[in-house]
Order: sequence, then structure tokens, then C-alpha cells
Amino acid sequence: MFQAVIDLFFPKVCYACYSHLQDSEIYICTSCRHNFPVTNYHFNANSTVEKVFYGRAKVEQATALLRFEKKGVVQQLIHNLKYKGYEEIGTFLGEWLGNELKELDTFKEVDVVIPVPLHKKKLKKRGYNQVSKFGQEIAKSLQVDYNDRSLIKITNTKSQVTKRRFARWQADHELFALENPELIENKHILLVDDIITTGATLESCIQVLNKAQNVKISIATMAIVP
Repeated sequence: MFQAVIDLFFPKVCYACYSHLQDSEIYICTSCRHNFPVTNYHFNANSTVEKVFYGRAKVEQATALLRFEKKGVVQQLIHNLKYKGYEEIGTFLGEWLGNELKELDTFKEVDVVIPVPLHKKKLKKRGYNQVSKFGQEIAKSLQVDYNDRSLIKITNTKSQVTKRRFARWQADHELFALENPELIENKHILLVDDIITTGATLESCIQVLNKAQNVKISIATMAIVP
């Protein structure tokens, strides 16, 4: 009865379309779940994500769960995750992708999951890294360590949504630094982020992580811009 009263005044809504959720639905309504633009890259051995880094950085495996479409449900979902405080979205997407990756031999060699970090000022302002729970859930599914202490962001930058590819690369170049390299030496790293656009941010992170001895790097993101 108490829960019914709470739901009356604070109804649960879908984080993608804002329709009211049924009792059996969590975070996302059934309609949105069925209509998500899923890539299935990791199931189909699709090299779309790897091609983003061709000639730029060596990547062992790479996948993105969803296609990011302008004004689509994925854009709304990630906007709510990043700017509305709905961290549960990261948990939902991480659990989803993690359960799929753990069934694949190509990702069974991963030793540690590392999130793309936020600068400490942005982290303090937002209160959380939107990639953290996503990465933690994937690490849990793969039964490996989650490490947010080795890769840090040392320069604070403004949003790069409207920047062109070369400008984004310049802005991201050497904005990250490596700490506690001994924690990742001789390990296969799964680097996680929210969206791949030009790949500039991830490329910069890969360059820094490669300063540790004998590492391999794979990538998993929530979405990719086609």
C-alpha cells in the first residue's frame, strides 16, 4: 500500500520515452526495449568499431551495444544518464552488455575493466562518472577487476559535441595520464565509454594505457554514432 501511494505521487517512468512503467518493468518500458537499435557487433564479429581506430591505435576487440541516432531513444537515454542523474541507466546497460560478452570467447581473456575518466572538477560538479556503473556491471559479469585508479584525466575540457574530428583529436591529445601502472602491467584491458563518435577520446586513452608494460586493449561502449 505504501509503495502504491509513492507511485501515485512519484510514478515510475521509462528513462527513454517517459511513459509510465508497468509493475513488471524496470527503468525501460517493454516497447523501448524491443525498439532499441541494437548493433549485435560482438555476436557477428563485426569490425565496425575496430575500423574507427584503423591506423590510429591497436585494438584487440571492440564493440558498441547500440546505435546512436539523433533525436532517438538512445540519445535520450544517454542524456538522462549524463545530465539528469539517472545512474541506473549505466547499471542497466552494463548488465545487458556484460551478460552478452561473458558468453563470448573473444572477451574471456579480459583481465580488467577501466572506464574513460572525468576530470576531478567535472566529477565533483556532476557527482558521478556516467561510465562507472556501466563498467562495474561489465566487470562483474566477466568476473574481473574494475580499475578507476590507473587512468586519470589531467585537463578539464568543455563539451566536445559540436567539435569536428581534427579539433576533437587536438583537444583530447594528452589530456590523460597513467598512475599505478603496476596494476595493469601484462593485462588485457577492456576500456569502456558511453559513445564513440570520432574515437579521439578513446585513442588518447589507449596511447596512455600503452605506456604500461605488455598490455592489450579492447573497447566496449554503450553506443556508436554511425
